[in-house]
Amino acid sequence: RAAPRSRLYSLNCVEWSLLPPVTKEMIAQAEQLMGRFQGDPSFAYEFAEINAEDAEKLIEGGKEFSIKEEVRLVATIEQIDRAVGIIPRGAFVKTPLGSVHENRNFEGLSFTEAKKLSSYFHFTEPVNLKNKTLLEKADLDPSTDFLDSLEHDIPQGSWTVQLEKGGTVVVLRSLLWLGLTFYHVPMTKQYGYIYFGNGEKNLDLPFML
Repeated sequence: RAAPRSRLYSLNCVEWSLLPPVTKEMIAQAEQLMGRFQGDPSFAYEFAEINAEDAEKLIEGGKEFSIKEEVRLVATIEQIDRAVGIIPRGAFVKTPLGSVHENRNFEGLSFTEAKKLSSYFHFTEPVNLKNKTLLEKADLDPSTDFLDSLEHDIPQGSWTVQLEKGGTVVVLRSLLWLGLTFYHVPMTKQYGYIYFGNGEKNLDLPFML
């Protein structure tokens, strides 16, 4: 599930078109853009502000000072998945040989654990975990605690945890990517997330907390 996947878009929810594979260069270009999407995959965004060094690199590579909306779209999807694509602790396990598999014995988090941010992990290559000392890793289970926990996300307070349907469903919402909602039904295998937003990262979050 964490492997690269094909991504599609539609203008009418009937006909679907394939987006190009995302690259690091696409993500870097998309991060320079501000403002909402136009709804036109062929729309070209021009970089209003670009330093001389970046401009020279683009000229040397024979590239233009613009990118199409379909490129920005797939790059934004990748950013959202990396930042807020999450799973409950124990949903996946890592074997001693390093391979990761879906945990067939996972029966959901308990009601107590489901309300803690530390019980949820980013489903992507860990970053913070690699910076932990051996002493900090001593209390971690290498088979389940091999990903970055949400409790260490920066800025602190970028997630909200709420109980819905009489406390039977735990819902996490991202304040960094407004519109991202994750749900988990404790004591069951049911969990997932969906994003309904404008595609803009909430860069003002540190000043709002």
